[in-house]
Amino acid sequence: MKAQALHVAGFGFRREATLASLAQALDQLIEQYGAIDKLAAARSMLPLVEELGRLRHIEVIAVADAELPTAITLTHSAQSLQARGTGSVAEAVALLAAGPNAKLVGPRIISADRQATAALALAEGNR
Repeated sequence: MKAQALHVAGFGFRREATLASLAQALDQLIEQYGAIDKLAAARSMLPLVEELGRLRHIEVIAVADAELPTAITLTHSAQSLQARGTGSVAEAVALLAAGPNAKLVGPRIISADRQATAALALAEGNR
């Protein structure tokens, strides 16, 4: 029997982002791909994502900021590359939190207010 993949949502966002920005991005992911098992954020961006996790009762994984440039992302934002060394913080965080054989389901989505991004990675193995 094949194990189900773990669905990990990674977030990237601007300083001006609100909890509502992240929640709206998460809702878009859920609408598009179904249930989310875990949330993830770069350690420096953790408090807002932890708040969302508490509200939604979803565990949050912290990813070291220094690891962000090691992930190969589908999106290549010049602003993100300059600020964080990766083409997409959301995509990098999702991949790194989901583990070594993780795959992105698609490019990041952008919240309606354009303050937050979210990406979904599938991890191999059990939930």
